[in-house]
Amino acid sequence: MTATQSVQLSSDARSDTGRKRAANEDSFLAVPPVFAVADGMGGHEAGAQASAHVVAALRETLCTGGPVDLVRVSAAIDEASRRVSALAATRERGAGSTLTGVILVVHDGRPHWLIVNVGDSRVYRLVGGYLEQLTVDHSLVQERVDAGTLRPEDRGTAPDKNVITRALGSVDARADSWLMPVTTGERLLVCSDGLHGELSDEQLREILVAGGRPAATTAALVEAANRAGGRDNVTAVVVDVLSGGDPGGDGPADTRESHAWTDDGDTVPV
Repeated sequence: MTATQSVQLSSDARSDTGRKRAANEDSFLAVPPVFAVADGMGGHEAGAQASAHVVAALRETLCTGGPVDLVRVSAAIDEASRRVSALAATRERGAGSTLTGVILVVHDGRPHWLIVNVGDSRVYRLVGGYLEQLTVDHSLVQERVDAGTLRPEDRGTAPDKNVITRALGSVDARADSWLMPVTTGERLLVCSDGLHGELSDEQLREILVAGGRPAATTAALVEAANRAGGRDNVTAVVVDVLSGGDPGGDGPADTRESHAWTDDGDTVPV
């Protein structure tokens, strides 16, 4: 039995068109070892196709058996970007997709989550009642928050809140990535901006704490987002680590190791 096979997980995924959109351009993958969300752009048809291409590339590259390592994940992301770029070349408005998720890998002989992000979908981690956002948005709003010209609490009302700075299929398709040991008892949430754009971090925390099993929690998250306005497609993936990880903690994931993809398919610490 490998280190990742010893990890017992419980998960669920749910996606909804929302109350304002005519079509759902979100796609998700919740098949071990991959739990990911892709949010497509480029109009109804192109956006849905772009996110579907991303999920298909991940499924075909990473969910077919055998050990999953950083090089294999890099190849999957490269293939996803290639497929979206090919689609964009056939559309007058172009096409693109975010990609955010967690992938179960072995690192230094121990099970780790490889957290990946391109765009403004997010990964959160709940442990000991503490909710932490693990990813950093690639968006104009995030750049303004980082520069100190926009207060974090004003994100939701910023006129450029939907403008992202990286996407698969665009000029800048670089993926950020982090390695984090798997922890028994932790709960992970992967979601599109249709969820975190409608609900505050405290609202997310309350649902993740009280929602029960993953299926009940994803249902509660989607329902809450729609009740708050449902102005975008809403996708949520919830993953619980039941056993096989490090002993449970009660605070932030201080042991994360940040990486950046390089052209040769490997990663380097940043």
